[in-house]
Amino acid sequence: MLNKDQFADNHFIRTIIEEDLKSGKHEAIQTRFPPEPNGYLHIGHAKSICLNFGLAYIYDGLCNLRFDDTNPEKENDEYVNAIKEDVEWLGFHWAGEPRFASNYFDQLYDYAVGLIKDGKAYVDDLTPEEMREYRGTLTEAGKNSPYRDRSVEENLDLFTRMKNGEFPDGSKTLRLKIDMASGNINMRDPVIYRIRRAHHHNTGDKWCIYPMYDYTHCISDAIEGITHSLCTLEFEAHRPLYDWVLDNIPAPHATRPRQYEFSRLELLYSITSKRKLNQLVSDGHVTGWDDPRMPTISGMRRRGYTPEGLRLFAKRAGISKSENIVDMSVLEGAIREELENSAPRLMAVLNPLKVTLTNFEAGKTQSRRAAFHPNHEEMGEREIPVSQTIYIEADDFAENPPKGFKRLTLGGEVRLRHGYVIKCDEVVKDAAGNVVELKCSIDHDTLGKNPEGRKVKGVIHWVSAEHAAEIKVRLYDRLFTVERPDAVRGEDGEYLPFTDFLNPESVKEITAYAEPAAKNLPAESRWQFERLGYFVTDRKDHRPEQPVFNRTVTLKDSWQPK
Repeated sequence: MLNKDQFADNHFIRTIIEEDLKSGKHEAIQTRFPPEPNGYLHIGHAKSICLNFGLAYIYDGLCNLRFDDTNPEKENDEYVNAIKEDVEWLGFHWAGEPRFASNYFDQLYDYAVGLIKDGKAYVDDLTPEEMREYRGTLTEAGKNSPYRDRSVEENLDLFTRMKNGEFPDGSKTLRLKIDMASGNINMRDPVIYRIRRAHHHNTGDKWCIYPMYDYTHCISDAIEGITHSLCTLEFEAHRPLYDWVLDNIPAPHATRPRQYEFSRLELLYSITSKRKLNQLVSDGHVTGWDDPRMPTISGMRRRGYTPEGLRLFAKRAGISKSENIVDMSVLEGAIREELENSAPRLMAVLNPLKVTLTNFEAGKTQSRRAAFHPNHEEMGEREIPVSQTIYIEADDFAENPPKGFKRLTLGGEVRLRHGYVIKCDEVVKDAAGNVVELKCSIDHDTLGKNPEGRKVKGVIHWVSAEHAAEIKVRLYDRLFTVERPDAVRGEDGEYLPFTDFLNPESVKEITAYAEPAAKNLPAESRWQFERLGYFVTDRKDHRPEQPVFNRTVTLKDSWQPK
């Protein structure tokens, strides 16, 4: 459930909106989330989704979902459907039907014709290489194309023929006639149309010319009546072009959109480049866009992250114009905090050590019932059965315990969680000297109460071998071993491949044992394995008869770069 407190933090965009509403500049707020459907959404998009949909929610406005689909070779319906699913899973609902920039191609073409008629656009024959040469540099002005002074009639004829497919791909472009000496390179006669014969996921083969993003985006905002067009800081230098286009076409809507920029999210030990994420998938470094190690929303969902946890993270990451570099521990902390309250508990043993209870007596040695969550009675309770053989974590026993060790030792006692106090009487080893079994005795007078005359400080988790559910567990860790895997330079000063820093221990699959309550769970069922961490039944591979759990996050932040 959404509530406005989840988006209550103040920031400069909220200040702008409140001033606009107070002054009467806008009667209502309309935002948009405009992804390009050329990949799956990642954690940076989650921040933008929470910002755009969250602002609309706070101010009782509307937020559109619009696909900026102007690059047909890279876009497809798989990405469209995944994006819609991600936005809904995060808890948001867009206004009306999803929009597509491609739905506006006819209007965009008409506006381009109008710009030509007004002498503000021309057809250019320069090659991409020549165009770069003519553009100039940050310190040197560009120079006019030799085709810049074509007549309106010639430009209209050429642009029509471009649309009709009479010219080869890339042979001509349509450019705005602005200022080749501008200090802002984006204003040096930018290209707004190029010839590209490619099948489009939405318009099919209707078009062989496609508009550029900078031209398309601002007009799409205006058509939809967007009031506040929010984007990341790299588009700040594009804002003059955004405004120029809207100032030089007939207003398609009474509401004039304005662009505002905020800093993009950089998550350490991760990458948020769709191109590089695509490389991880296509080169087989991960199992897909939804691999639980990926920073994609679908990957984080499969890992067991919750919508509430991601919204909490977005709030903590904040909105500003200053650098927004966030450590992975902040994300994991938000997820951990949300799951602490929402995930029921179970016991599971990941590294089992056999324990034989030598004085176990059927009928005398009793099981107990325990709540699924200590603070939520409504989650119910379960029976925790006991048998003569149980499993404990191998790490919970030490022959030569370090100082302060409060778990099981030879001759020492420990309490079984929700069970008896037991004492280790004998250690059984194999031929190599490895501990393979403990023989322990039960103090039958300690079920649900403290032993008399002595204190037992340690409590460990366990499962009954006879009743346990055998489960497959995938232990996920961070995908990279360095904070900024795509920003490491070699001795020659060149960037090293980010794939050089993949964590070889980012996933490990083991067989483990859990309480019988772990049987017959549905997919995407989130649990805390007591003393171990938070786990989720896998969205794809889990079957009630063959449980598969993914580790979402450990109970504490104990990760250290290796």
